[in-house]
Amino acid sequence: MDPKLSVVISKVSTGSYKRQVYEVPSGKQLVDQAVIDRITWATWTSVLGDEVIGIWSRHAEKADVNCACVSHSGINLVTGDDFGMVKLFDFPCPEKFVRTCFCIITTRSTVDIMVWYCLSRRHSLKIFPSLDL
Repeated sequence: MDPKLSVVISKVSTGSYKRQVYEVPSGKQLVDQAVIDRITWATWTSVLGDEVIGIWSRHAEKADVNCACVSHSGINLVTGDDFGMVKLFDFPCPEKFVRTCFCIITTRSTVDIMVWYCLSRRHSLKIFPSLDL
């Protein structure tokens, strides 16, 4: 949150798979879709929204994709699902059933260093989580 901003906005995803947007700390819900559409989010960790429709495979159920995170540059999206798959997409991915740029099956609970390269694209996403030695 930027303390210089007069209003801080937070987006939440509900258990009923709805996105809701609130002003913080007042808790006032924003319902005007035109206002919500003009918001530029500092971070993105939601699996819901028009911007991420492409992360859902043709036969996926709503609960299959558990997490998502957009890179700091705003051009890549990483998701994790119930099947142990970690997938890399371009962001935004508003088209249904987009092919992933890269996909790995997670085999360890701790990752020391993970480097993703999107061979068919000009950009790459590098993730360096804290080392667990």
